[in-house]
Amino acid sequence: MIRYALICDHAHEFESWFPTSASFEDQARRGFVTCPVCGSAKVERAIMAPNVARTDLGPKAPEPVAESPAPAAAPAPVALMSEKEKALREMVAALHRHVQENAEHVGERFAEEALKIHHGETEERPIYGEATPDDARMLHEEGVEFLPLPRLPGSRN
Repeated sequence: MIRYALICDHAHEFESWFPTSASFEDQARRGFVTCPVCGSAKVERAIMAPNVARTDLGPKAPEPVAESPAPAAAPAPVALMSEKEKALREMVAALHRHVQENAEHVGERFAEEALKIHHGETEERPIYGEATPDDARMLHEEGVEFLPLPRLPGSRN
């Protein structure tokens, strides 16, 4: 596995793991690598120092344990997300709840169902589900109106 430091076109920095360098390239080209903050698929590898273990030095000797000094003050808490990021995540979660409450989940049949509705073969109704990039391209070429939902933070990313 390879850990890459990544950066999106909005300068959000994050990390992700990939089985191979080619896997990262393929996923990035297909728009599958997205920023967990803003959802942008315009992601590049950031400059990072490699973390390579040296084997020529042999096993490292354990460092001596020093006497315990007086307990230090607890470190100050670190904010992992800004208030804007928290608000954005809540808005995305609210959007998902609204869609789930007001539309029919058709799963992987999304493209098929959207085409049937577009061509008047089935009743018009709000639907949501999954579509591949090829499905989305085909729906767009057919003139079907649809919107991709931004992913919920932490889901499949």
